[in-house]
Amino acid sequence: MQLFHIRYRNAQGALMRILNAVSRRGLDLTSVHAEYAGQDHAVTLLLQVNHKQTGQLYREWHAIVDVIEVRSSALAREQEHPAWAPHPPASAGGPEQSARAALA
Repeated sequence: MQLFHIRYRNAQGALMRILNAVSRRGLDLTSVHAEYAGQDHAVTLLLQVNHKQTGQLYREWHAIVDVIEVRSSALAREQEHPAWAPHPPASAGGPEQSARAALA
């Protein structure tokens, strides 16, 4: 798993162009986290990519006028779910959860 950090100016369509680079390659967007970062904006993407795809994404993101900075880091297996990763639905709690719900 690869974690990408991209800073960009909040111009019209900038985030969509960043995300389109990923979807055009048929990659799953495991996790996306966009936020305001000072005068700019930042998006963090968690992707399963190989070395060639990483290079392609870097080139395409750097070609976007509004992108300021692109960084990445590899995640260790035990870190694959960052703190801001989506949580499973409450209904996926397990058999003891459904037993408690039935008693309520």
